[in-house]
Amino acid sequence: MNQVVELLDVSVFREGKAILDDISWKINRDEHWVVLGPNGAGKTTLMQILQTMIFPTKGIVEILGEYLGLVDVFELRTRIGLSSASLIDRFPEHENALNVVKTAAYSMTGTWREDYEDTDIVRALELLGMWKMDHLANRTFRTLSEGEKKRVLIARALMANPELLLLDEPAAGLDIVGRESMVMELGKFATSDNSPVCVLVTHHVEEIPEGFTHVLCLNDGRVVAQGPIDSTLNDDNVSKTFGLNLRVSKQATSRGNRWSASLI
Repeated sequence: MNQVVELLDVSVFREGKAILDDISWKINRDEHWVVLGPNGAGKTTLMQILQTMIFPTKGIVEILGEYLGLVDVFELRTRIGLSSASLIDRFPEHENALNVVKTAAYSMTGTWREDYEDTDIVRALELLGMWKMDHLANRTFRTLSEGEKKRVLIARALMANPELLLLDEPAAGLDIVGRESMVMELGKFATSDNSPVCVLVTHHVEEIPEGFTHVLCLNDGRVVAQGPIDSTLNDDNVSKTFGLNLRVSKQATSRGNRWSASLI
């Protein structure tokens, strides 16, 4: 099956207000999507639907061939990887980076009475190494820098070999060195042969890594534009998305092809 996600006329209402309004969206296996929009655009709510954490008020949601409302979401969640700062406070204060990653094998956010095999530990260490964090495997997770935590969370999201990877603002809160390093590494990952389908949420076009093929632009819970990134991420669509007159450009750099936006 080529289709990974399909939303059909999806809306979410809270206290009479439409947080998402008639969203229709389809993601295929050979695509990596960016969800772009300002604060309050509905990006977080959309991600919560893709995580199967909330159901829409109306509309149809199909994820990995399963329909929300007709599937055991606890089983479906094992096929979806999530990297989000919202997870950070869910880990016990004493857990180290290795435990944060390996507990994803049981969809846990802390070690309890699980019986981990040697292969689980080996895989967790390999993933930490992939994101240049294996040297901090025994460091308490809460003591890591913001950038280090983000890398551990991406390693964790990959622990169960997900078919769909959700990256919720992975470069947010990082200084310019940390941001550029993160974006470059995500670009390498997105263009690798073993990358699952990725959905990356951001409100900065500068944080879009190379290898992301499509973009969904949101404003006030509605779709402004969606489609292939090179044709969709233009001055008009980005200006409508953020409510400002913006000029968008893409340049080849030593770190790959990168987007930028500036006021006109």
